[in-house]
Amino acid sequence: MPSMPSNTVDTTAPPVGASLRGWLDHLQQSRRLSVIEPGTDLRFQVAAIANRLDGRSASLFPRPGGHDIPVISGLLSHRDWMAEAMGVAPSEVLARFQEASLNPVPWREVATPACQQVVHREVDLNRQLPIPTHNEHDSGAYITAGLLISRNPRTGVQNVSIHRLQVSSANRLGALLLPRHTLAYFQETESAGEDLEVAVVVGNDPLTLMASQAIVPLDHDELEIAGALHGQPLQVAQCVTNRIRVPAEAEIVIEGRLLANAREEEGPFGEFPQYYGERAERHVIEVDAVTHREAPMFHTIVGGGLEHLLLGGIPREATMLAHLRRSFPSVRDVHLARGGVCRYHLYVQIDKRSEGEGKNVILGALGGHYDIKHVVVVDGDVNIHDPNEVEWAVATRFQADRDLVLIHEGQGSKLDPSTRDGVGSKMGFDATVPLDAPPMRFKRIRVPGETEVDLDAVSTPAGDDWRQQLIPSR
Repeated sequence: MPSMPSNTVDTTAPPVGASLRGWLDHLQQSRRLSVIEPGTDLRFQVAAIANRLDGRSASLFPRPGGHDIPVISGLLSHRDWMAEAMGVAPSEVLARFQEASLNPVPWREVATPACQQVVHREVDLNRQLPIPTHNEHDSGAYITAGLLISRNPRTGVQNVSIHRLQVSSANRLGALLLPRHTLAYFQETESAGEDLEVAVVVGNDPLTLMASQAIVPLDHDELEIAGALHGQPLQVAQCVTNRIRVPAEAEIVIEGRLLANAREEEGPFGEFPQYYGERAERHVIEVDAVTHREAPMFHTIVGGGLEHLLLGGIPREATMLAHLRRSFPSVRDVHLARGGVCRYHLYVQIDKRSEGEGKNVILGALGGHYDIKHVVVVDGDVNIHDPNEVEWAVATRFQADRDLVLIHEGQGSKLDPSTRDGVGSKMGFDATVPLDAPPMRFKRIRVPGETEVDLDAVSTPAGDDWRQQLIPSR
């Protein structure tokens, strides 16, 4: 797909994922939106139903726990849905996301946003919002689909990301900040004894949700990547209590400050690796105001579910593909496997040109993001989206004494319970065919004409007595 010039605005109709309510209409029209009986319990039951429908249908919960605001979940719980939301074929998702990351479109500020139709300056989060409790040992209700928007105190450039946010009291949230951009901004303000202004935006369109997960350098506003995905500038509005700009069409905005020199107990919480993030002293957000639409919806992402995994995985694939191709033009495709929780296991498909290239690609991938733990590099004839094919390549093309890359004491994910506070070993498998191998040694078997067979034309279900079908007709 050719790249658009920087800051070019596409004047064609916006993709269906450019609007949350339009996306729900689209899912409903294609019978992928399930409306649940009113009154679902916010403690565990919302998550239980959403998990059962995960990957098959989004969920809409009217009056959850008797609350006037409905809950929605499972908006992006299938790879193909993300392609639909972007308006491209599934094979073009990574290219489209990469194009948007490279060609951001500046946002446009508006004065009367939908997200500020109702303003609460007296805050009681559990009373004003239907915040679910998901997993058995979660420490309480959590905001899980909120975009945490912060602002570089020196440059004013914003950062957008998703963090788990525990409701600790009527106006306080416990926040897990991993070593990324939000934490870098906060450390700068905290060193000066100042709080960091933030906003938590709940109920975003699918394209803005995906844009929030882009892995880009510091001082790259993900709302501008959202604009590129929309094909036009994203409309934003300034918060009523601080300088943060938020998507104007969002459902709910929680405005506040990350408090300098304040830490409180947060966790445990069911995370994407299918384990609980531990309880510890963590950062604190004090909430100054809550604004929302006149009839808002509250989006929740169930911890460890498909929406949680894929929302983080696919934008990371696009970023990793661009990162590797800068140094290795032979890289054709990448895939973060679901078995590796869409974070830890990376499969890379290459057109191998020289010996040792596979190992260099492994090293490049491990340096691309600290979450990457295991890398498998395969040839172009292996489908990296099929885990059976990747395992077959490792089984038949890999020898540990020559093809294994092992690195100890590397920075990894703090949410991986097998690490030592995020420090552990990393491993790469070069499962490519040696270039000097005899032609038939690694030749894959193939039955000529197999893929062209029209099964409906040549086969029928066996009748009541299959033996009678063996008797030649006269």
